[in-house]
Amino acid sequence: MINLFIIFHWLDAVDILLVAFLLYELYSLVRGTAAINILTGIILLYVVWLIVKALDMQLFSSILSRFIDVGVIAIIIVFQQELRRFLLIIGKTEFFNRKNFTKNFLMLQLDKENELDLHPILKACRNMSEAHTGALIVIEKDTDLSFYAQTGDILDSNITEAMLESIFYKNNPLHDGAVIIEENKIYAARCVLPSTEKTDFPANLGMRHRAAVGITEKSDAIAISVSEQTGSISLAHLGKLYHDLTPEKFATLLQEKLQA
Repeated sequence: MINLFIIFHWLDAVDILLVAFLLYELYSLVRGTAAINILTGIILLYVVWLIVKALDMQLFSSILSRFIDVGVIAIIIVFQQELRRFLLIIGKTEFFNRKNFTKNFLMLQLDKENELDLHPILKACRNMSEAHTGALIVIEKDTDLSFYAQTGDILDSNITEAMLESIFYKNNPLHDGAVIIEENKIYAARCVLPSTEKTDFPANLGMRHRAAVGITEKSDAIAISVSEQTGSISLAHLGKLYHDLTPEKFATLLQEKLQA
């Protein structure tokens, strides 16, 4: 007698949940970008291949299987930015975080003497917001930003309220670009950053905001932008933009993202 019942184990439920979770995370990464159309096409192609294979259409199945064979390489090429963001999110877990690695394995307390002083940054952003002075500040975390720093001018200066405001003063030749902060220093100014390619990015936001989101899509850095038109303060992290923040909300959010 043929058993028509499907044997379902608890591991099967775990398997389904893991696949569902990965698909959801993948959709979250590509949502709002041009890659969502490519992802949809890949999924449809795979479904068609499964149907053709089940119907035993050997010629068509053979042709589609060639596309499937090179699918992994194609996905890596097409979704390289999204995969980078996905790996950054995984790498930012507490256990694998570079800053916590030694502590997790050796139970040693890390040195805190280079902890970033936020007061000059917060005060400068508030002043520039009130004066409608455009600014773009990137705070390095674990991802090395040396490549982007080399596109500007290396300063290696102490972080002060006056220094930040003078850099972004409209008549200063360094104002057109981003400041990169590394290890409690203004490492570089006038840096060129990549812009986000999101298709649903708000049209009323300019290139500073696009660059702020762009650099956080490629790294775990925190990007702060001050609008020259409206004076609003925005913060970007891991590709997400928090727009039009009050000084109090900005201070709280910045502290939160630095500790994440």
